[in-house]
Amino acid sequence: MAFHSSLPQNKTRQFRNWWRQHRRMVILGSTTGLLLLGAIPVTQFAVSQLTAPTPEESTPKANILPVETLTAEPVTGYEVSRTYTGEVAALRSSNIGFERSGQLVSVLVESGDRVTARQPLARLDTQNLQTQRQQLLAEKSRAMAQLAELQAGPRQEDIAAARAEVQNIQEQLRLKKAQRSRREFLYNEGAISKEELDEFTYSENALKARLTQAQSNLDKLRNGTRPEQIAAQKARIQQINANIADLDVTLSKSTLKAPFAAIVSHRQIDEGTVVSAGQPVVRLVENATPEVRVGIPANTAQTMRVGQTQTVQLGEQTYNATITSILPEVDPETRTQTVVLDLKQAALTQINPGQTARIEIKERIQQTGYWLPTSALTEGVRGLWTCYVLTPSPDNPEVYQLQQQSVEIIHEQGDRVLVQGTIQPGDQLVATGVHRLVPSQEVRPVVATSQR
Repeated sequence: MAFHSSLPQNKTRQFRNWWRQHRRMVILGSTTGLLLLGAIPVTQFAVSQLTAPTPEESTPKANILPVETLTAEPVTGYEVSRTYTGEVAALRSSNIGFERSGQLVSVLVESGDRVTARQPLARLDTQNLQTQRQQLLAEKSRAMAQLAELQAGPRQEDIAAARAEVQNIQEQLRLKKAQRSRREFLYNEGAISKEELDEFTYSENALKARLTQAQSNLDKLRNGTRPEQIAAQKARIQQINANIADLDVTLSKSTLKAPFAAIVSHRQIDEGTVVSAGQPVVRLVENATPEVRVGIPANTAQTMRVGQTQTVQLGEQTYNATITSILPEVDPETRTQTVVLDLKQAALTQINPGQTARIEIKERIQQTGYWLPTSALTEGVRGLWTCYVLTPSPDNPEVYQLQQQSVEIIHEQGDRVLVQGTIQPGDQLVATGVHRLVPSQEVRPVVATSQR
């Protein structure tokens, strides 16, 4: 045991005391093996006693845990993204057919063609209608000529002929009167019979009637055409014009036209088929800017403006849309206002009426608090959470003690949360590893970060 002479005096004293207490046990181990076995713990104890530091020589920093920290910085609000669901407004689609029956002579479009409003799509046979129209036009021409004749009045030649007729009958009547006077004298003398006298009397009366008629015709020609005759002829012409217009409408209905700008979805009948009224010939889908209608809470809708651009999600695809109108009425059941958005024309071929649409709107929420990473919180009691704030140690400026603070989570966003509590602006908080910490524990900050 001579090697103990080089130890410090206090260490030698400790070893000698231990030797007095255990030397009896060592002596009883007479064999070499027992001696060696007994010497091992003695040696380990001696070495441990020799190498163990005294309380005055221990290093305080060996028990201080390094922690990552952040600085508490207050915020006045945060943004949230809310998704609202709507649908693609039903686009107009129609099965187009003729209003009358007939033979289909031509189909002017194919499936997939884009057509404009009033563009011809198909035609029916109109030969019989064209013939009827020609007959009506001829009848109208004759009626117009008669009207012109009535409006022009009688010709001078006709008036002269009527006057001559009156004069001729007047001369014949004078002759008859002279002959009747002689016949009356002869009858009074008994030279002729009563029958012969009556014949001359009847001939005179007949000439008087002819004279009256001729004079009436002459007066009629002199007075011109009556207004009633002209009005009646005009009415006849109007009736013919109405018949022609009705026939023109029927002819126009023989050409099938697109009621709106559209895409030909399907051609259903080919040429040569005799179709009935209303039988579909082609199917059209409106070729217009598709609309999306979404119900938005009234307070959110008030922040939106017509003309704003909004991203709309349809299935897996997203499209840019423009707000065209915000309907003023609030739905009594959902308490929302309908926002109408126009999609780009390119989306027309990729969407279907009634398809679900979603829009995402960012809203600013006014709320004071502090953003902390979720790794800085541990679950507390009564629905609260706790974090650790570093307070300086009064004995060592490099060492801090942990103080537990209770906070309430206001909003969660990914791996960070907005909290309220007893935290003060500028406080240093433990950012990670809070599960291994306890209140009043001494720590040493190694990294200072800032969360906003």
